Amino acid sequence: MYAIEPKKLALIRILQILHEYSDADHALTQDEIAAILDREYGIVIERKAIGRNISLLKEAGYEIESGKSGSFLAVREFDDAELRLLIDGVLSSKHITAKYSKDLIERLSGLSNKFFRSHIKHVYSVNDWSKTDNMAVFLNIELIDEAIEKGLQVQFEYNKYGVDKKLHKSSFARVSPYQLILHNQRYYLMAYTEYWRRMGFYRLDHMTKMKICDTKALPLKTIPGYEKGMDFKLISSGMPYMYTEHFEQVEFKASKLIVDNIVDWFGDGAKISQIDEETLLVRLTASTDAMEYWAMQYLNYVEITSPASLREKIRENIKKAEEKYK
Repeated sequence: MYAIEPKKLALIRILQILHEYSDADHALTQDEIAAILDREYGIVIERKAIGRNISLLKEAGYEIESGKSGSFLAVREFDDAELRLLIDGVLSSKHITAKYSKDLIERLSGLSNKFFRSHIKHVYSVNDWSKTDNMAVFLNIELIDEAIEKGLQVQFEYNKYGVDKKLHKSSFARVSPYQLILHNQRYYLMAYTEYWRRMGFYRLDHMTKMKICDTKALPLKTIPGYEKGMDFKLISSGMPYMYTEHFEQVEFKASKLIVDNIVDWFGDGAKISQIDEETLLVRLTASTDAMEYWAMQYLNYVEITSPASLREKIRENIKKAEEKYK
């Protein structure tokens, strides 16, 4: 039992009890609320006082339903379906460490009651999911937000995985940051590098030792191709993978069997027409580097028809693959 608390705290404790122990299927009578007050907080008050406190909470705007079976908190910040959606998002996010994922899930669960928490025991399987080990991800987000707000460049070490499944320094980068993009459950920084003179996409969970520089970032509209600003729709639909962008008009034939996949990857960015009952013609503006890998992934269902340079790359890839599998 908790240390005995003064009765003037009863109003707050009753609200907490309704939050923790009640819902539409588990209304609490005044006697039950009184028992919990006594057991957990050492507060002993009459049933009438509990009724008055519930009335005060209702007057204050809390949506509490009362009836013959008792009272319950009818409206919360998030309903259980919304919390499940948020928890699943945390659970499947590869850019959040397992330890931090578990902490976030426990805090999200605390927004509902004990009955909700008893149904989400599976969330403690976070260690079984593919998660980053980089603890600096959230610090990186804060630093990038600050740099974008102040119009400054950032510098960092960029890492890649070795055969030991650990991150190792691959390169050093100093860039002008413009946007954080969540793509395929991973965070990327969209930034311009003057050294390579191109826009790049850097995974946040691969960055370490990030610092904000004193150097002013290049204004986005001074970069070729971005004179009118950022086309978020083009970036989201035209880059199935976050490679350095080089957008072109791409056309390919595809089996009707993968129309769901095409819509999932490219959304409204793809213009789809039917050649015959089994074959589609798809046109879109996309990164040719990314489309090379995408087309190889769906090799059995897709034929790139233009541009000719991309078609030739696919042909060369197939030839190399054939040599390996002889």
